[in-house]
Amino acid sequence: MSNQSQNNETSQVCSLPLPPAQYINNYTDENIKRGRAPKPPPPINDSYSMFGNTFNADDTIIRPLEAQGIKRLYPQHFDRRRELRKLNHSLLVNFLDLLDLLVRCPESPRRAEKVEDLSLLFIHIHHLLNEFRPHQARETLRVMMDLQRRQRIEISQRFQKHLDKVMEMLQQALHTLPDTSDLDSKLIVPMEAFESMETSDPNFNEMDTNAILDKMMCDIVDQI
Repeated sequence: MSNQSQNNETSQVCSLPLPPAQYINNYTDENIKRGRAPKPPPPINDSYSMFGNTFNADDTIIRPLEAQGIKRLYPQHFDRRRELRKLNHSLLVNFLDLLDLLVRCPESPRRAEKVEDLSLLFIHIHHLLNEFRPHQARETLRVMMDLQRRQRIEISQRFQKHLDKVMEMLQQALHTLPDTSDLDSKLIVPMEAFESMETSDPNFNEMDTNAILDKMMCDIVDQI
């Protein structure tokens, strides 16, 4: 009994999310049809916690280093490529210094200073890379829109080819049709003879009428 209570407490305080299958099973067609699928979470208006850090919803996406309480190692106006190279070289040098320090004097207090220096360099590199994210997003959007434009152009060209082909087939079909005057003369029904036969013969009934009409239609089909 105590083991079960410990397991329940562990599942309640677990910081890891559930496996993806747990979410997928909640959004089945049956659950969606019956309205039992979970609703999306409401938008966050104040503050939230992510990876153990608290953020405000109205904060800028990329906050300055000074707003995070971090000392800036490069000036406000600089060449980002050049600074990234410098930070990368400084990172390698400090890492080699840390290795040398651990070999010569592992208990030296300078070890903690070197670890903090490496952490500061990583933070600056990460911050510079994040400042490239808006440019990367714009470039990705430009490439995606250019791809969509080329796909639409290709689709319109294929539509035009099919339209031209259909128009050509219609023109060929029109040329193969017989002359309308000849066709109209063949389709003329001799109604005068039929009416005279109906009025002159007193024994003329409905069955005779149907027989004559059937014969007329057969003659028309044979002429076509």
